This record gives sequence, C-alpha cells and structure tokens, in this order.
Amino acid sequence: MALKPGKNLDELCYPFIYETAYLCDYEVITDELCGHIGAVLADLPDEMVDLRADLEQLQPLAFHLNGSVRGRLAIDETHIAWLTQRLAHYRAEVAERLTGFVLPRGTAPVPQLHLARSAAKKAIRALVRVDEEGREVPMLLPRLLNLMCNFCFTLTLVINQRRGVAEVPFKSESYGR
Repeated sequence: MALKPGKNLDELCYPFIYETAYLCDYEVITDELCGHIGAVLADLPDEMVDLRADLEQLQPLAFHLNGSVRGRLAIDETHIAWLTQRLAHYRAEVAERLTGFVLPRGTAPVPQLHLARSAAKKAIRALVRVDEEGREVPMLLPRLLNLMCNFCFTLTLVINQRRGVAEVPFKSESYGR
C-alpha cells in the first residue's frame, strides 16, 4: 500500500513528498543544499565580505536548480559563466593548497561547506536517476551542480588559508599508492 497525504495540509511538508520518482529526491536534496549554504552564511566571519557576496548570489541558485526540472528552467549559461569565474578567482588564491584530498575538518563554516559540497554531489546523482527514469534533464543543471561542489570545496581551502589553518591530507589506501 502506497503512502498518501492526508487531508490536513499541516501534515504535508511538500506537495510531492510521497512521489516515488527520483525527481522528488532531487528536489529535497537541492533544498538541503540551499540550507547548507544558508548555514555557511550564518557562520561566515564578517571580514570575509567577498565570500559572503558570492554565497549570497549562490544560495538562490540552489532553489532555481530545485524547480528547473519539474517547472521552468531557471538556470542559464550566465550562471555557469559567473560561477566558473568565481571558482577560478578563488582557486588562484589557494593554488598551493590544491594538491589532493583532505579530510573535511575545520571550524565553522568549513564543515558546512563540506556538507554543501556533498549535497551537490547527491543532487547530481539524483539527476542521473531522474534522467534514467526518462525525464529530460538539461545538462545545465549537473554542470552547475558540479561547479557548486568544486566551489564549496575551494572555499574551504580559502577560509582555512585566511585563518592560517592547514588541511589534513587524506591518503587513500584503496586507490593508488
């Protein structure tokens, strides 16, 4: 027997929450992504005004991603170009730190950025399933999510560098030696 919403709208958090298609999972994950970015903003030091400005522009994109499959496509090449440029800007700042995997550690908002990075990956995986189910997924969406993932990771390096905190490298015993 399938779960169905009752008549009391107070007991329904999202109109599509009982759907079995991956589209709803994607929408829930992008909602989570938006929340993680909000948590980053709440814990971002006041002096990091450049990061704040970029994250304030990034956060609504998570909600635009959310509705861009079921509703009207709200992402375009200008969003991709903007985030590509901002990612390059911050990568240049931490070029010496871009050497490999690190353990996701640090003080707020670094852990929240790592959670946002992970949520972006989950959203990409959900889009793969949405596409697999036969629903058209514009490539703009996974492209932007991949950029968001890489952007969030890079910001962890930026924040740690500005604070004088070194990352803890991770050496995989599963891949390469």
